[in-house]
Amino acid sequence: MFGYYVRLALKSFRRTPWLTAIMVCALALGIAACIATLTVYDAAARNPIWWKSDRLYAVTMDSWDPNEAADRKRPDLPPSQITFKDAKFLLGSDIPERKVIMFRTRDVISGGGTADAKPIPIATRATTGDFFPMFDVPFLYGTGWTARADNDREPLIVLSKELNQKLFGGVNSTGRTIRWNERAFRVIGVLDSWSPLPKFYDLTRGAFEAVEDAYVPFGWTETLGRFPNGSRVACWQNGPIDSFAQFLQSDCVWLQMWVQLKDTSTRESMQARLDAYWAEQRKSGRFQRPRNNRLTSVKQWLIDREVVQNDSRMLVGVAFAFLAVCVLNTVGMLLAKFLRGASGAGLRRALGATRRQIFMQYLTEAGILAVGGGTLGLMLGALALRGVHALYARGSIGRGGYQDLTHFDTASVIWALVLAVAAALAAGVYPAWRVGRLSPVVYLKNG
Repeated sequence: MFGYYVRLALKSFRRTPWLTAIMVCALALGIAACIATLTVYDAAARNPIWWKSDRLYAVTMDSWDPNEAADRKRPDLPPSQITFKDAKFLLGSDIPERKVIMFRTRDVISGGGTADAKPIPIATRATTGDFFPMFDVPFLYGTGWTARADNDREPLIVLSKELNQKLFGGVNSTGRTIRWNERAFRVIGVLDSWSPLPKFYDLTRGAFEAVEDAYVPFGWTETLGRFPNGSRVACWQNGPIDSFAQFLQSDCVWLQMWVQLKDTSTRESMQARLDAYWAEQRKSGRFQRPRNNRLTSVKQWLIDREVVQNDSRMLVGVAFAFLAVCVLNTVGMLLAKFLRGASGAGLRRALGATRRQIFMQYLTEAGILAVGGGTLGLMLGALALRGVHALYARGSIGRGGYQDLTHFDTASVIWALVLAVAAALAAGVYPAWRVGRLSPVVYLKNG
C-alpha cells in the first residue's frame, strides 16, 4: 500500500507544481535556519574535554580592589586570572596530579626549511610542561617538555601542525632549530590537529579564539623580562610599575592556572591549601576582600564565564519560531489542497477504503513533502554555515577560532532528519485527519 500512496502523492505534486515548490521551500527555509543556529549553539555549549572535566579545575583567588569587584556584572566571582606571585606559590604544591600556569603572547618566529625564510608573526603560549598531558593535547611528532625544562629554562619549543607545515612543509621537524624572538630554540614536538572549542583553558580573549601557534617553557617569562604582549593584563593599584621585577610582584592578574586533582579528597586538600595561603597573605595586608578562593570544574567554569550568551539562546528560539511559522503556513496550504482534491479520496471511500487508509494516503504525501523540505533545508543550512564561516577571519597561521563552530557535521545531519520528521508530523497530521473525517457523501459532492 505504501507504494500506491507514493504514486498518488507524486501525481498530486505534478498537478500543483508551484504550490508544491512553495511548501517545500517554506519547510526548507525553516529547517535551514534551525540547522545553522543549532549547529553553532551546540558547538558553543559543549564541554570540549568532557572525559576528564570532573578532575580539571581553574584556580582563582580574589586579590582585587577591596572597594570594587573585578567584574561588575558578576561581583560574586573572583578575577578569572591570578597574579604571578600567587601562581608561583601554588605551583609548588604537591597536591595536584598536574598543574599549569600560563599566558598568551605575540611573538615572531623565523627559520625552517629555507635559509631566507622571512620572520612570521605568531601567537605563543608560555606554559609549564604539564599543559600537554593535562589537556590531552595530541602530538604528531615528538612530545612536550618535562618539569626540569621548566626549571632550567631550556630553549625548547613545540609547534602547531599548521606552523610546522608553514616552516618545514609538514615533515618531522623535531631536533631542528628555529629562532623565536631572535633566540635559538630547538623543536621537540609538533602537535596534531587540536582545536578545543570553547577554548576553556583561556577565555580572556574570547571563548572561540584559535589555539596558539607555538608553546615555550614558562620559565622564559622571567629570563626574557618581557611584559605580556597580546594577553589580557588587569591591574587595580595605581602605583607605578617601573620594572619587570616590580610587575611580577604586583597584584596585577594576568596568568591562567589549572590543576588536575585525583578525587574529592585531593580537591578538599587543595581548597584548604588555597584558604591557608589566603589567610597568611591577608595578615600581611593583601586579600582585603571577603574570602573567595575557588576551584572551578570545566563545566561550571564555562557557565560562570557565560560562554554561551543569552543572545545565542534567543537566536535559537527565533529560529524555531520561524520554523513554526513555516510549518503553520504549510499546514494551511496542505489543508486547502487536500480539501480541493477530496473527490478522489471520496471515490476511494465509496469503494471501501477506510478512514485510516485515507489518513495514511495524505500523511504519506505530507511526509514526502517534508523529506523534500528536509533535503533542501540540509543544503541551505550547509550554505548558511559556510557563509557564516567566511565572515570570520582566521588565526595567524590560518586556523579559525569562531570559524570552527560553523562546520557542517553529523550533528547537523541528525538535526535535519529530526526536524524533517517533526515537520512532516506537524504539517501533515491535521490536514490528513480533517480529510479522513469527512463522509463519502461530501467527497462525492465535491467531485
